[in-house]
Amino acid sequence: MSTVNLRRSARAVVVDEDDRVLLLRLAIPDPAGTIAVWITPGGGVEDGETPLAALRRELREEVGLAVDADPPQVWRQEIVAAGFAPGHDGIVNDYFLVRTASFTPRGSMSDEELAAEHVIGWRWWSLSEIGEHCGPELFSPRDLATPLAALIADEVPTQPVALGL
Repeated sequence: MSTVNLRRSARAVVVDEDDRVLLLRLAIPDPAGTIAVWITPGGGVEDGETPLAALRRELREEVGLAVDADPPQVWRQEIVAAGFAPGHDGIVNDYFLVRTASFTPRGSMSDEELAAEHVIGWRWWSLSEIGEHCGPELFSPRDLATPLAALIADEVPTQPVALGL
């Protein structure tokens, strides 16, 4: 019996006082050309690290946001497919809601370190801007507008909502 090797990561749905969400722009090299994807801040859970500890570390490193309280987990995404994380059979993303005042992201990572992780920019997005976006850049998850609208309207779900690709 084989086991599936999934990369675990913790991601933050960072929402400001105007219900805008902070997204990072990734430039992912691809044989057909670079693919640009807007994602929530966060990253891999290291061995011996809890998802919340990973979330706090990633937020400090990537955007300079310190999170003291335990934010609620709102979404979970599991994708078993090649190509999402080198050396793994897929990914599991646990998403946590972090409400904060708007700020200019500047984490402890240098621009070069961010670029090595394919992060090339950031932006605060409104729900309407996400819903009206026609590409060619993608969002992760692809249908970010739907779960984000529910999260903004209904607040925190009692159980994490399962997300698709």
